[in-house]
Amino acid sequence: MEYRIEHDSMGEVKVPADRLWAAQTQRSHENFEIGVGIETMPREIVHAFGILKKAAAIANHGLRPEKMTAEKLEAIGKACDEVIDGTLQEHFPLVVWQTGSGTQSNMNTNEVIANRGNQILGQTLLHPNDDVNMSQSSNDTFPTAMHIAAVLQLEDKLIPAAQTLIDTFRRLEEENKGIVKSGRTHLQDATPITFSQEISGWRSSLERDIELIRLAVGPLYELALGGTAVGTGLNAPKGFAESVASEVAKLTGKPFVTAQNKFHALTSKDELVFAHGAVKALAADMMKIANDVRWLASGPRDGLSEIFIPENEPGSSIMPGKVNPTQCEAVTMVAVQVMGNDVAVGMAASQGNFELNVFMPVCIYNFLQSTRLLSEAILSFNKNCAVGIQANKEKMHHNLHNSLMLVTALNPYIGYENAAKTAKKAYKDNISLKEACVELGFLTAERFDEVFHPEEMV
Repeated sequence: MEYRIEHDSMGEVKVPADRLWAAQTQRSHENFEIGVGIETMPREIVHAFGILKKAAAIANHGLRPEKMTAEKLEAIGKACDEVIDGTLQEHFPLVVWQTGSGTQSNMNTNEVIANRGNQILGQTLLHPNDDVNMSQSSNDTFPTAMHIAAVLQLEDKLIPAAQTLIDTFRRLEEENKGIVKSGRTHLQDATPITFSQEISGWRSSLERDIELIRLAVGPLYELALGGTAVGTGLNAPKGFAESVASEVAKLTGKPFVTAQNKFHALTSKDELVFAHGAVKALAADMMKIANDVRWLASGPRDGLSEIFIPENEPGSSIMPGKVNPTQCEAVTMVAVQVMGNDVAVGMAASQGNFELNVFMPVCIYNFLQSTRLLSEAILSFNKNCAVGIQANKEKMHHNLHNSLMLVTALNPYIGYENAAKTAKKAYKDNISLKEACVELGFLTAERFDEVFHPEEMV
């Protein structure tokens, strides 16, 4: 491999000749061999850095045109566009497990943009610290990248994924109107419910989750950029914070604004904790829905078997013909991961000592993993399972009329205690509710038929 020599304030460093990063990135690459190639800084953070560096250059040009010249701005802007669209992703090798401020990832971005910009210019004009990092500090850029990435993932990926499944459930509700089945509480038979009512519960849960996520997004619109090292805004010109937030808003189409209190913005991660709590709520509902689906589809002969779900792949290496609810299992595993991530996000946020939180990479790594996995799991579940759900009407009818809890309909006519005696006798003697009620002398056969209508109990 060929190398070139780069230098920083600590001296010279050998860097692979075909890479755009420079000395500080190389030092981090060599000093933190933890999860290399596996747990690299999330691509969503790199994308967000491209946005904020372009916005910073535009703001600096407006406020410091003598320093951020039009020529520098154009080169930085073009390099940032390549960072944003992922063209330069291979030049961001650093792992999550680095400095807790994300300084080295900030410098990785600065170095790549400076070197790529110089390539575009055909001359060495841009300096990573003096130009690309102008008016900034890692301490305000990394939390800014966290908020940008979180908002984009929540609004552009997770919410649309959940909405796709909501649309499927709404269709299934319409298609299954009028189908009455046994309800269940405590995994035991309960009073009747329509299948469409049951599906509506799933749909409404997801709709509420979207409402909660939207509420949580609001505080994430506030950006730390402009606070620089400790929140005082040292080395940033007056008006930079407001200007750069406005530029980020223009580039993303999101209503980003500058944080009112930069001391809070640098050290507290409460907005991410709150937002991840909403993500966890969605994961919890998806766990419940996936479990409902696999319970209802259990069988095909010795389970509930009240619905049919798509058969996507063989389920066993030894049992021929076996098919498993694999999409449900994937969703529930992702839900478990999200719940575990919530602990990591909360613990990381609790470590904001004095003027800076130094657990930011692990905080955003877990946050983005949750949004990414949950979005993809919901879409996979929708495409490969939910859209193909069909009611087993015959089994639903059988289970409904075999349920002892239909006796609840008799309460107004024979009373709670007599209804309980009827249910227990029917179960013990393996006879129908009608037979038990008549044998106990609570109702005549004719009167039973007059008052007992399971389909009207919904």
